[in-house]
Amino acid sequence: MRRGICSYTETVLDYKLPQPIVKHSYNVAMPFATIVIVTWNSAAHLPRCLSSLSEQTFRDFEVIIVDNGSADDSYLYFHLQYPNLEIKIKRLKSNIGFAAANNIGVDLAQGQWLVFLNADAFPGVDWLEQLLSSVHKYPAYACFSSRQIQEHDRNLLDGEGDAYHISGLAWRRNYGQVVYEAVEPAEIFSACGAAMMVWKQDFIDLGGFDESYFSYFEDVDLGFRLRLMGKKVLYIPQAVVFHVGSASTGRRSDFAVYYEYRNLIWTYYRNMPFPFLQLFLVIHIIALFFFILYITLRGQGPVIWRAIFDAARNLPGILEKRREIQSKKKVSSKDIISSMSKGIFDPLREFIKRNKKL
Repeated sequence: MRRGICSYTETVLDYKLPQPIVKHSYNVAMPFATIVIVTWNSAAHLPRCLSSLSEQTFRDFEVIIVDNGSADDSYLYFHLQYPNLEIKIKRLKSNIGFAAANNIGVDLAQGQWLVFLNADAFPGVDWLEQLLSSVHKYPAYACFSSRQIQEHDRNLLDGEGDAYHISGLAWRRNYGQVVYEAVEPAEIFSACGAAMMVWKQDFIDLGGFDESYFSYFEDVDLGFRLRLMGKKVLYIPQAVVFHVGSASTGRRSDFAVYYEYRNLIWTYYRNMPFPFLQLFLVIHIIALFFFILYITLRGQGPVIWRAIFDAARNLPGILEKRREIQSKKKVSSKDIISSMSKGIFDPLREFIKRNKKL
């Protein structure tokens, strides 16, 4: 790995995702993996994130940092000395969204595998080694998710990949559960974008993260589209990161509520295959109204209703995108549904579990 290289560029918003690459090709001049970190007012966490990366047992990787127009001085930390890291920096003039900023990072990436890491996620020393060794152990999988442990309470899980319910709701698997001994890898619906790895060519073929999402649910949407193409996602319990979570936006902020629920609706209507879109529509609507009522009683009624209105207002765009996505579908609808959570009361149990301590 090349060491101690730090390049810096200002924003260039006219970009395209890279051209196709040949799977399993190897070039000694290029890193095997590229870690993309999007920052936005991340001065409190970025130095520790980079320090964790500098201690990785696997060394053949580069780091690309895309600063999303930070108002704090987080970009100053880019110039700290990390002699074990090759760092490239793209500083944007404004916040263009988490999804678009990650795509810009991919545009600069040279690695065959893309690793997306939040600035407030701190990997264990063998995190990357565990992820990349899984490439050879489990060649049938195109995407891998990490085990996330809560940074503020390391006795509790922050998640083990994402679950997706037939209602269109999604959640991090086993969030808040007491940490238990790592088990064998398990197939999951989608990887959590806080610490995930995906084969670069698959990411390019899908068009990357959907930039209209701005932030939230873009990882679930990507996982859904991967599955529609016949790709599978694997959770690697030995690949551990310690995650602060919602460090930039706040867990219950108006920002989080708006984008989470608007994008949840978009994901359901664009990706759910026929005939299950129609079959599960009543469950989808009931689940939505439950959370609309809950969030309204919590004092954020105008925000959730704006999210619902804006999602519905873009119906023509949703239908157009749905036609595009479904035209690339390569597996049966039953195969897609088999990877989802189907229990009618699963979302309610998750809701109760997450809110009983609040």
